[in-house]
Amino acid sequence: MSSPRTLARVAGVLYLMMFVCATFAGSVRSRIIDSSDPAATANNIRTSATLFRVGFVADLMQATFLLLAAMALYLLLRHVNQLAAQAMVTFVAVAVAIYCLNLLNQYTVLRIATDQGSTRAFGRAGSDQLVLQFADMQHNGYYIAAMFFGLWLLPLGYLVITSGYVPKLLGVLLIIGGVGYLVDLLVRFLAPGFDAGISPLVVPGAVAELSLAAWLLVKAARVPAPDPHVPALAQAGRGS
Repeated sequence: MSSPRTLARVAGVLYLMMFVCATFAGSVRSRIIDSSDPAATANNIRTSATLFRVGFVADLMQATFLLLAAMALYLLLRHVNQLAAQAMVTFVAVAVAIYCLNLLNQYTVLRIATDQGSTRAFGRAGSDQLVLQFADMQHNGYYIAAMFFGLWLLPLGYLVITSGYVPKLLGVLLIIGGVGYLVDLLVRFLAPGFDAGISPLVVPGAVAELSLAAWLLVKAARVPAPDPHVPALAQAGRGS
């Protein structure tokens, strides 16, 4: 079995790769999609179709890296609390499944914008409006997946606090961040018209996750030194 330090660094690398892919994919969407102008959005996609495709692939890689990071964290932290570790991975798996299914809307945006058949069938204005409609569906679908992105941080925060591998403050921030994601989701869906871009409610979660990824990569896991007063066999059983 891999050592805690190795598992921690693997999780850190995967987590940071997820952030890199997410940042790139998000920048592509924000550059190309104009939520107030269907014609401009469709034209941007047509003229930057390759970039849009690369952004789509980056989104898929983002989801894959997150799932793999969660699996590595499960192996690292399951000895702390098996039920909490299983809940953590389950929430991530559900979030990734929703996220990937939601990417069908993004791919449909590309197909409609670049397919002449759609223009002939619906006209240029109708085709452009469909592009923006599916882009809006993808945008809202992301917030549905965000419910589980928030939920997974709650058991993760508990495991981080209890494990002693990383500073407890990071675990507290993860829990606060998870609650922030959930509150942001409720506000967006219960307050029609509220969409102010990046909400301050999600900032603690993003900071906590990025800090955890950096800590795992650089510092790995703080494994307690063996206690000379405790038999080696007992210590091995306690760390299994």
